[in-house]
Amino acid sequence: MAELLPLPASRDEIHHIQSERKKIAFERAKTAGWYKGKLDHIPADKLEDPGVWGQIPIITKDILRTFNHSEFMDNFNVARATDIAEYWRSGGTTGKPVFYPRTFEDVKYGLESWARTFPAINIGPGDLCHISFPLGIHPAGQIWARSAHQMNVGMNWVGAGNAVPSEAQVDLILALKPTVLISMSSFALHLINVADTKGIDLSESTISIVICSAETLSDAKREKLALRWGAEVYDVFGMSEAGLMGCEGDAHDGIHIWSDMYYCEVIDEKTGEILPEGQTGTFCVTPLFSNNATPFLRWNSGDIVRMIEHGNSSGPIGELFPMIQHAARTTGFFKIRGVNLNH
Repeated sequence: MAELLPLPASRDEIHHIQSERKKIAFERAKTAGWYKGKLDHIPADKLEDPGVWGQIPIITKDILRTFNHSEFMDNFNVARATDIAEYWRSGGTTGKPVFYPRTFEDVKYGLESWARTFPAINIGPGDLCHISFPLGIHPAGQIWARSAHQMNVGMNWVGAGNAVPSEAQVDLILALKPTVLISMSSFALHLINVADTKGIDLSESTISIVICSAETLSDAKREKLALRWGAEVYDVFGMSEAGLMGCEGDAHDGIHIWSDMYYCEVIDEKTGEILPEGQTGTFCVTPLFSNNATPFLRWNSGDIVRMIEHGNSSGPIGELFPMIQHAARTTGFFKIRGVNLNH
């Protein structure tokens, strides 16, 4: 399947894409009810000026949670009912969940954002993935699974929760011989414990890559996963409000962000100042393409990060994309009866 957004040729091209798409995102946001009167004083032709861009109000989950679903749709949805393909759920760890409408166009770009992880991690035709994220209204599982087929990568839609108990997951890994495990790091560790009780050494399985997302991957977790699965471990980062935003490269020194798809800033939480490279602050995201229904500008993800322009990974991911290093995440996944849900 042809890529909607082929990888840019250079960082200069990324800057050009950002400049053009920020204008589109800004004009689209002006049609949403919540932004009425909030953007009128901002000149659309000067958005490249940090002082001008910084006048755009930051959106937080707490703002969204002041609305019921009908009010949320009135304030933030700009899509027609005929254009809405599905809804993506936030998990509601720190409050009630929010359901985001996604247009058919949004879903295409969502698939693209998840699909990019496969070549970035050197997964391709001949690989078979075992995905242990819930395959429901939260996008992580089902969009990731669907995106694999765009890249001719095999995918076992295993899911999580009571429908596929942990022992059955271990059995499926042994029987179907996948090469890639996609799960939360805590669940990958849990499967090790389950296998141990059955006398099974998962380092002797066919899994050679473990991809983790949705929770902090500490050095200790990474080392244990690498040892006990006999696999290389990659961290990946995304959010329901935007999409899959990026992944690690082979240097494993941070998560490279698809900066042609998302305009990202690190903000001083107290002053609102846009911080320079290397300084730690709260992570704000403006989707540049997946904003056809909910045109969020400067979404505060709740992550505390630092931005690094150049890491040590090889290939296009290292050459093209800046990376973030997490200091903390204020919201995240939690578990209900074995099912992991996002913030």
